[in-house]
Amino acid sequence: MAWFSPLKNPTKLFTCKGAFVKTLTIIDTFGFFFRNYFALPQLRNSQGFPTGLLTGFANFIYAIKNEHDTDYLLFALDSKGKNFRHEIDPNYKANRPEAPEDLRRQLPVAISWIEKMGFKCYNEEGFEADDVIASAVRFAKHHDIKVRIVTHDKDLYQLIDDGRVVIYDPMKKMEIDTEKCFEKFGVYPHKINDYLALVGDVADNIPGVKGIGPKGAKKLLDDYDTVEGVYENLERIGNPRVQAMLEEGRENAFLSKQLVRLDNSLNIADKFESFHLPCDNPLLGIVDELEKYELRHMLSRVRNEALHVKPKEAVKTGFNAILLDDAKMLFNTIEGIEDDAIVAFDTETNALDAYNAKIVGFSFAINQDEAYYVPIAHHYLGVGDQISLEDAKRALTQLFTHKIVGQNLKFDLAVIENNFGIRDVAIYADTMLLAWLLNPETNVGLDTLALRFFNHAMVKFKEVVAKGENFSSVPLEKACEYASEDAWMTLKLYHKLQEMLEPHLLDLAKSVEFPFIKTLMKMEKEGIKVDAPYFETLLKRTDHAIEALKVEIFALCDATFNLNSTQQLGAVLFEQLGLPTVKKTKTGYSTDENVLNELLDKHPSIAKILEYRELYKLRSTYIEPLLKLSKESPVGRIHTSFMQTGTSTGRLSSKDPNLQNIPVKTELGREVRGGFIAKEGYKLIGIDYSQIELRLLAHFSGDEAMVEAFRSNKDIHKETALKLFGEEDAAAKRGVAKSINFGLLYGMGPKRLSETIGISTKEAKSYIDSYFATFPTIKNFLTAIAEGAKKEGFVQTLLGRKRYFDFEHANGMQYAGYLREAVNTVFQGSAADLIKLSMNKIMTTLVDDEAKLLLQIHDELIFEVKEERAEAFAEQAQKAMEEIYALKVPLKVSIAIGNNWGELK
Repeated sequence: MAWFSPLKNPTKLFTCKGAFVKTLTIIDTFGFFFRNYFALPQLRNSQGFPTGLLTGFANFIYAIKNEHDTDYLLFALDSKGKNFRHEIDPNYKANRPEAPEDLRRQLPVAISWIEKMGFKCYNEEGFEADDVIASAVRFAKHHDIKVRIVTHDKDLYQLIDDGRVVIYDPMKKMEIDTEKCFEKFGVYPHKINDYLALVGDVADNIPGVKGIGPKGAKKLLDDYDTVEGVYENLERIGNPRVQAMLEEGRENAFLSKQLVRLDNSLNIADKFESFHLPCDNPLLGIVDELEKYELRHMLSRVRNEALHVKPKEAVKTGFNAILLDDAKMLFNTIEGIEDDAIVAFDTETNALDAYNAKIVGFSFAINQDEAYYVPIAHHYLGVGDQISLEDAKRALTQLFTHKIVGQNLKFDLAVIENNFGIRDVAIYADTMLLAWLLNPETNVGLDTLALRFFNHAMVKFKEVVAKGENFSSVPLEKACEYASEDAWMTLKLYHKLQEMLEPHLLDLAKSVEFPFIKTLMKMEKEGIKVDAPYFETLLKRTDHAIEALKVEIFALCDATFNLNSTQQLGAVLFEQLGLPTVKKTKTGYSTDENVLNELLDKHPSIAKILEYRELYKLRSTYIEPLLKLSKESPVGRIHTSFMQTGTSTGRLSSKDPNLQNIPVKTELGREVRGGFIAKEGYKLIGIDYSQIELRLLAHFSGDEAMVEAFRSNKDIHKETALKLFGEEDAAAKRGVAKSINFGLLYGMGPKRLSETIGISTKEAKSYIDSYFATFPTIKNFLTAIAEGAKKEGFVQTLLGRKRYFDFEHANGMQYAGYLREAVNTVFQGSAADLIKLSMNKIMTTLVDDEAKLLLQIHDELIFEVKEERAEAFAEQAQKAMEEIYALKVPLKVSIAIGNNWGELK
């Protein structure tokens, strides 16, 4: 994929009042390199040369190339000599420690790469990089160019100007605007200069006022706005100690304010055009360096992309959008499609609920030169000719004899089935699923994929549909442009993804993921029955409990207030009751769950507030919405929407409503499940994989003791307890063994284990050490997953799905998180593979008019089966699930039959 300069690429166009809007990215070069060095692992090549900083730099350039829209890139450097700050204070930056040797060895290499990659550095004698940056910002703002500053320097936060200038944190991949500045420092950007004048900056030897910390500085600036304002009102400051510190530090405060002032007087107008991005991939300029320093992962990426570079003029981004508003023309077009042609297909509707939406039109494409839109139900004054429902159905029936490709076909095929009764359309491919298989971490929406792979900005929905209206009100010509583009891009994506995906992932898509679309469609259409009177009773009881809690809380706090207002609650807890402040946000005191848990023993109201929130959440998230949905259905059934690409591990998620996360550990959560019932004459059946992830651990690791325990159908947790604690304590310590067994699959460390089972961290560590000493094969396997993930950049599930991790420029917290997620993905992702295989098998062999698959809740399937068939069906489904895949240990399921979901546990 060539890297075309956005300035010269007409497809990357951003309009604002009719003009181009460009972006300048500025790198605070030395600060960026220092941060990279300390944030990344101490990597070395085979010659022992340190490469951590270089790896981070190469990854950042790659990310700029692939993830950010920028027109100019400037590397700002400090000059070697002194500047005006040294004249003001000879001690400025005087105490900086010498940089580590490994950092000093890499810096000249990294600096040399900047020029080799085609970028420009800029420094000016007598000025710091901060002044270069401030001057560039002044110029850019004058010319309506947005600025993104890559830095961690506090001084530069004073340049933030919402909509025009942001700070970019490359580690967190986050833009920092005015509000985020406030979250970080407690003051807005225009006060950063005064804030630093008071608190100082140890790194630059800026003294500040001794004794004044961040909280004190914030309060002073809240009250008096500036340093000058503080000293003008010194006698009004009520705290004698603060007043004395300020008086003593007066000279340092004003000195510090001068030191952190940015000089934006440099004239860079004549140099600015040299900051254009190079048209080619910059990393091609340092291929020999990547090889020399053994940055193999990046070298592979660059070479792979170089193989696929095409000349710019060969990249075709235009197509003809053709309106088929005449039946004869429509049928002539469809009849002209070759028998084995691949047809990209998309629908337009008046709503997002596929099972209730009315079709407005459909589009299709058979080549990359043209695409068609068929209008059916546009409604506005003066609308032109459209295709009748009868002709549309006949046309679709003919169209569906070809190889149908779509982007999120589950939606489109549900719309077609519910509007025309056309069922069992053969699915040839779904580009959303192909893109997800290519990388499950990334956004797989059509607009995002078009930008990523073709640098093409799609027409946005909000550009064609007015607020408060739906697609039926869009004029035919505009609708044609929008809708046919979707089909055209879907076809382009299909061919692109076919080239990029490994053969085994294409096979997985065809054998598992594409058939799974049909499985989910049938489940969604079936829905599950809800007992409305039950939920009405539960709602009344919950409301009564909520009101009772409010009375208790108000009495304990000696105040009446809105419990759902975090500001009012914060004022009561921290100002009226005087509880210690744990955390503050831009809007005031934080009262999130973590904060309240820290305050649990500080006041009797806290436990009641937590209980209130749990009840209120269940009421507002589940009880009331489920009751409303059940009443809207003529047969009292609700229909969730399952998302096949909703997680990186492969687990399903669901929405509208989300039935995956109904709490099962609380009494009220279990009562909510009791409201999901079987229809008359039927039973609900729950079939749940037993200890699936531990069985996968035994299978993958091959640990003899664990494999034998599962093969002999022994209690795995008791067997673990026997080995860890001996026969005398095994029964009592079974729960501990269970926590360890499951915890290790999710990267649980000593601290988390200690919190889970209520022991000291030291004791928890000894348990884990003992576990690994007892099961060395398991430890070696878990270590191998982590090491493999770091080396290869991904892990694989049982069926070969991949999940990628960017260890190379992760910060410390991300790095540890990636290691945990890598291990978790192998087991959770493989369990997701097995449940999908089972669902597909059961849907095609066992489900019929008397037995339906309704829900999947992670490792559990919920069926609705005619009462007299329930036990026989459960045995058949059990057999299918236990024989779905041959592991080294047997798969086992548990079965429960009841009248409602609550009875299945």
